[in-house]
Amino acid sequence: MSEMEKKAAQQDDVLLEVRDLKKYFPIKGGLFNKVVGQVRAVDGISFKLKRGTTMGLVGESGCGKSTAGRTILRLLERTSGEILFNGTDIGTLSKKQLRAIRPKIQIIFQDPYSSLSPRLPVGEIIGEAVREHGIVAKEDYDEYLDNIMNECGLQPFHKDRYPHEFSGGQRQRICIARALALNPSFVVCDEPVSALDVSIHAQIINLLKDLQREHNLTYLFISHDLSVVEHISDTIGVMYLGNLVETGDKEDIFANPLHPYTQALFSAIPMPDPDAKMNRVILEGSIPSPANPPSGCKFHTRCRYCMEKCSKEEPATYEVEPGHTVTCHLYAGGNKKLPELPPQDPNAVSAAD
Repeated sequence: MSEMEKKAAQQDDVLLEVRDLKKYFPIKGGLFNKVVGQVRAVDGISFKLKRGTTMGLVGESGCGKSTAGRTILRLLERTSGEILFNGTDIGTLSKKQLRAIRPKIQIIFQDPYSSLSPRLPVGEIIGEAVREHGIVAKEDYDEYLDNIMNECGLQPFHKDRYPHEFSGGQRQRICIARALALNPSFVVCDEPVSALDVSIHAQIINLLKDLQREHNLTYLFISHDLSVVEHISDTIGVMYLGNLVETGDKEDIFANPLHPYTQALFSAIPMPDPDAKMNRVILEGSIPSPANPPSGCKFHTRCRYCMEKCSKEEPATYEVEPGHTVTCHLYAGGNKKLPELPPQDPNAVSAAD
């Protein structure tokens, strides 16, 4: 196979490509309600997502994860950048064109309690869009709905019940069935287990993995729970204040986290062994405002490795290992790991605590 054929095959394997995506929210004030600033919720992220795989998007609350997911689906209009789905820029589509591909791009919301209409029975919630988009013929509608509900762990008699009659885990299964009913190829999972009991997490995650195998689904899995992300993801993107600071395969990032922020996140993962020693990395200070981010590297105000140029120059992105990239000045000279620093005070308390 020639180089051009290899590149074409690799491109065909990519379902979603995001290029320098930005989403700013205007800040208005004054007597005439003029725009006086911008909240840079997503400030130039780029990544590729292969068919049938899962990318975990992680970071602290307020870093822009959910905004990125909703902007990719055009639930929010982008400020700039490109969102290529099967090679087509979603941002340039008219309402009619976007409606035609809506069934292929779905979302599972974080809160199953507020994302379901309390006035509609479950059958109508799941099947409303199926009828609207003509997914199946009328004579096959009931059987199709039963099959979808069965795949998601629901029974046919649940169709006549209302959301308030179900537990949190069952409601999330209804949300998954609603998305799956449209036969999508790409699903944004916006923290789908964070509002559920810990005992239910594994059931929902295993359900998502089973559905992915059966339907060749592609997931963008947004979460702050790194143990869940490790279980379901193939690749990982770490976000901080609207930017991706590190991306790569799951195995590479968990085995060798490169960015100081990634190391701090991973050090906070609870250990099941109470006798195990944790090398906790304490982040000092609080997250800066996305309306007034720091100059240079946005993380420099909380970074133990901060140098003079970190506060003045934006860092470039370096590929330290094949497919493993990091955006940090410390890797400018071809470094493969962070320099050693003296251990922190174990009794120190971070702002996040």
